[in-house]
Amino acid sequence: MTHRETVHMKVDGAAVEIRVDSEKLLLHSLREDVRATAPKWGCGTGDCGACTVLLDGEAVDSCLVYALECDGSEVLTARSLSVTAVGLILTEELERSGAVQCGICTPGFVVAIVTGIERLGPVPTRDQVTELLSGNICRCTGYRPFYDAVAATATRIDQRLV
Repeated sequence: MTHRETVHMKVDGAAVEIRVDSEKLLLHSLREDVRATAPKWGCGTGDCGACTVLLDGEAVDSCLVYALECDGSEVLTARSLSVTAVGLILTEELERSGAVQCGICTPGFVVAIVTGIERLGPVPTRDQVTELLSGNICRCTGYRPFYDAVAATATRIDQRLV
């Protein structure tokens, strides 16, 4: 039997208070209750990465987390990460490389890349990029545009830091 409870959290910098059913997933709560539509419904099993968000600084598949578990937490979606300094560069490079097609996978890739790219250095190896992108499935691009975008972003970030 489900019951409703109040959840307080911070989503993309804004404090929110919502009433959720005990079995409501974070993904659905973000999209339906908070109107944070960056995370997308993909597989529902945590395999595709489309619903990835940062929950208290850790990347999680929001389709696998109950909203009630997030009381008092901070959630960052691709929306807020894409307007950071790194996110703005990444967004340009994703567009330039043709990585953004249907858009379902894009939020998960943005979260993974923005939160991990600075560890790669200015010229990441293919293996490093593969590891960074693992956990995200794209059915449109064949991944090459994502590799190109990561490489170009890493170079631009390195140049910016000099």
